[in-house]
Amino acid sequence: MVTPRHPNDTVTIAPGVLLTIARLATLDVPGVARMGNTPGGVDKLFRRIPAANGVQLAIDEGTVTAHLYVVAEATVNLREMCVQIQKSVTRSIREILGMKVESVNVHIEDVVFAPLP
Repeated sequence: MVTPRHPNDTVTIAPGVLLTIARLATLDVPGVARMGNTPGGVDKLFRRIPAANGVQLAIDEGTVTAHLYVVAEATVNLREMCVQIQKSVTRSIREILGMKVESVNVHIEDVVFAPLP
């Protein structure tokens, strides 16, 4: 974690940055064909949840909860792929942003089969 140079210094990270990091970390995992559709809505406390391109986030006091909606390739072990997504997204958010991750929930929206030759 970076210590501010002056007591009044602040660092603000736009929600879009967090969404992009989570999306790219997910797409980097083998077996992920593309991101799925993100359901809209608000969380239980009626705050807007930032959502874009298959990523839905809730941020509470610097702690991130992520819901990732993915379309998987049919040839991959879905459980192993999901575990890799969770590790990749958690590591990326912790290392790049220095934020705590409470949970990473992966939702498989669809499976893509290769066309027959």
